[in-house]
Amino acid sequence: MKIIGILLLIVCFLITLALGAQNQELVNFNYLVAQGEFQLSTLLGIAFGGGFAIGWLICGLLYLKARVSKNLLTKKVAKQQKELEQLRAAPAKD
Repeated sequence: MKIIGILLLIVCFLITLALGAQNQELVNFNYLVAQGEFQLSTLLGIAFGGGFAIGWLICGLLYLKARVSKNLLTKKVAKQQKELEQLRAAPAKD
């Protein structure tokens, strides 16, 4: 599955390069504070790269949160198993 993901990423990158090579015209881009004149290929590259970076950041944070939660739950289970073993080893009180 990793190979398929890497191949998909390479294909997306190559498509972006192909689009960028054919779109060399200048466009006016109005952003919040000012405006600028950029090549369309540059603008497409920035948008693709920015989206890719934001996606990796969000997925990375969610993955980190899941790993921390898993580690905490694993420690809790180990503690409860140890307590259960102690209770099973103790003699029963009447």
